[in-house]
Amino acid sequence: MRLLTPLIALLFFLCSLTAAAQTLSTDVLIVGGGASGTTAGIQSARMGVKTLIIEETQWLGGMLTSAGVSAIDGNHNLPAGLWGEFRQKLYDYYGGPKAVETGWVSNTLFEPATGNKILKELARNPNLSIWYNTTWKEVKRNDGYWKLTVISNGKKKTIQAKILIDATELGDVMAAAGARYRIGMDSRFDTGEEFAPEKANNIIQDMTYVVTLKDYGKGADKTIAKPAGYNANDFKGSCDVSDPAAFGSADNNCYQMMQYGRLPNDKYMINWPKFGNDIYLNIIEKSSEERVIALKEAKLHTLRFLYYLQTELGYKHLGIADEYPTKDKLPMIPYHRESRRVKGLVTLTLNHVAKPYDQKEALYRTGIAVGDYTIDHHHLKNPSAPKIDFVKIKVPSYNVPLGSLIPESTEGLIVAEKSISVSNIVNGATRLQPVVLTIGQAAGALAATAIKDNVQPAQVDIRHVQQALLNSKGYLMPFIDVKPEDKDFQAIQRIGTTGILKGTGLAYKWANQTWFYPDREISEHELVTGLKTYYPELNQVQASGQPLTLNFLAEQISLVNKQVQLDKIISEAGSSLRGDSALNRRQTAVLLDRYLNPFSLKVDFTGAIIR
Repeated sequence: MRLLTPLIALLFFLCSLTAAAQTLSTDVLIVGGGASGTTAGIQSARMGVKTLIIEETQWLGGMLTSAGVSAIDGNHNLPAGLWGEFRQKLYDYYGGPKAVETGWVSNTLFEPATGNKILKELARNPNLSIWYNTTWKEVKRNDGYWKLTVISNGKKKTIQAKILIDATELGDVMAAAGARYRIGMDSRFDTGEEFAPEKANNIIQDMTYVVTLKDYGKGADKTIAKPAGYNANDFKGSCDVSDPAAFGSADNNCYQMMQYGRLPNDKYMINWPKFGNDIYLNIIEKSSEERVIALKEAKLHTLRFLYYLQTELGYKHLGIADEYPTKDKLPMIPYHRESRRVKGLVTLTLNHVAKPYDQKEALYRTGIAVGDYTIDHHHLKNPSAPKIDFVKIKVPSYNVPLGSLIPESTEGLIVAEKSISVSNIVNGATRLQPVVLTIGQAAGALAATAIKDNVQPAQVDIRHVQQALLNSKGYLMPFIDVKPEDKDFQAIQRIGTTGILKGTGLAYKWANQTWFYPDREISEHELVTGLKTYYPELNQVQASGQPLTLNFLAEQISLVNKQVQLDKIISEAGSSLRGDSALNRRQTAVLLDRYLNPFSLKVDFTGAIIR
């Protein structure tokens, strides 16, 4: 027995070494290399933080690539941050903007495999590691760290991280981590949204299993075998290309319908809602095994639609493209329009989107991503869904508040993708690809800031996160008329987030707008009204509706910042300006940013100023 004791001790020691070798420590762990997970990883790594992405497929990009939804909806005029970088890479690859304007659903269409390649190029960073073919099995939190058990290329491993980002397609990690969440439609009595149903329900949007087709040329016959359960009547209305946001009647044009998702190099994205391959399946709370079984019907439904296109509409020369590394040549994952939605520190509702400056919470002050797409819901395949014409709800462009990425009671966890804290109605706009890309970038900036400042995500200085995004050419406010390359972009964005100078929003077709109007004159009254929200010492100031002059602005600045002399402001304003010169909104924003810097005053997650 005495001889066995040292042997047993040695075995225990060797086992502990093996366990340690299989445990990796990182600062930030991102589960899901989809649209948001990829940009979160890139941003965090660029900020110098050790970051790891685990992804179940061989690709990056999620809905953009692995799900085949390679037609960007929205934000064409808001090329924020990594979304702008990704688009420029597409321009460079294909030969400019016109080369990717191949289908009428979008200004930017591309081949999924090309999108994956570009994202992998953008993700090259010494601070960023990516494990492909990796699935997570268990998540726990101990002693201020997250521990995730994963299976990576057949091997069981443990990852320890300070910050965990859920960038999964359905919010699976946050659910397992104990975060509270919502699924389905909210009650109008909970959100205050007049368009919401009276009673909450668990109905989500239709999903789609996309198929990417290729034109094999005149005379080719790529007709697939007749799928089980095929019925041509299911797709009889599919050629209706009328605008659902308009009030016209059906417009049947089969050729136009096929051009909807035409991609470069004679390929086609088949992701068609009207009597097409949308399907209603709510698999959010199902197990992985149950999801696989359920998704067989989604794939079959898409193949039925393809068979209809080939046999009834005459597109037999269009066959399934060899685009994905899958046996059936279909995308690796389906396109989920909706997932769990975390209960966050704040919740972005339709009221905040429609009238951001009129709400009790000034959530716009905490903005970290922007979107301009309309409220777009897909419910045609579920007869039980309330008859709400979401797409006719008119809103301006908007921003997403930082607090919607942070669970209300789970430390060390950040939520991205489509699982952020928004109402069901607002999810119809925030789910779009460029918004999700920029939400991911914001999640990465939030995680990196929390690591650098050694605080929990709920304790970060919001302005630090926002400034990191500005440094990455990200938008905080959706001002369509001041682009990131503008020399005053950061100053105008910072002043915009204070609300001292407000934007003007309007609903416009499928690309809503908010204008800053930098060249428009401003009145004394407009300036002082905005300043009083930040500086109570100006409450007694009387202001007229006359145009704002440099003299008047300098007087207000001097009243607040007594360290700055009035004549110094005037002398440094520029050779083209005199004391009696009328100022425009651009000049006013720049001077306010330089001499008062109201952006430096902290705000909480509701947008309230911390005095």
